Amino acid sequence: MGKAPLFLFGVLYLFCIADADYTIYKDPKQPLNKRIKDLMGKMTLEEKIGQMTQIERSVASSEVVKKYFIGSVLSGGGSVPAPQASPEKWIDMVNDFQKGSLSTRLGILTIYGIDAVHGNNNVYKATIFPHNIGLGATRDPQLVKKIGAATALEVRATGINYAFAPCIAVCRDPRWGRCYESYSEDPMVVRSMMEIISGLQGDIPANSRNGVPYLGGHQLND
Repeated sequence: MGKAPLFLFGVLYLFCIADADYTIYKDPKQPLNKRIKDLMGKMTLEEKIGQMTQIERSVASSEVVKKYFIGSVLSGGGSVPAPQASPEKWIDMVNDFQKGSLSTRLGILTIYGIDAVHGNNNVYKATIFPHNIGLGATRDPQLVKKIGAATALEVRATGINYAFAPCIAVCRDPRWGRCYESYSEDPMVVRSMMEIISGLQGDIPANSRNGVPYLGGHQLND
């Protein structure tokens, strides 16, 4: 009879250990807002500041990401892990940053971003597509969508999950030095070219709520 209470105590202990390791924000079965509220409630001020910070690849490391709780790392123009770096080299770099983020107290993954505006143009031997001003001149949204899908494949092949695209500027003055990154001076043409978003991200599932997150290009205010 003495063994039964001991067995029950052991089972109860295991349940307590499992419950102690359980966190709502890591549970994909929980509602999104509930997970966000749980995570925000656990974060310190330093962790919140770190998560809102994006740093350049050249000053990032696994140790820096871990120490400062960095939320995002990016490749600026021409910033690469090595000259003519292979996709494997990019993946190794991104994975190293992720090891730092996963070793933090809350284990929040870092988001790596890259200027994949004309294809994954920072990567050696990636497919380079025409500038947006040329694509806008085609008046062919489905072509632009296919370009977005091809770009997404090449971005994912390097272990990156965040593209700084599309550029949604409406350039009215060609004296602006990056007017070529605008699809058109006509807002309706630019709007039609936003088919690239579903190319980059995939089509919204039939039963999904309307609206998907994306990043409008850095010339939004021009």
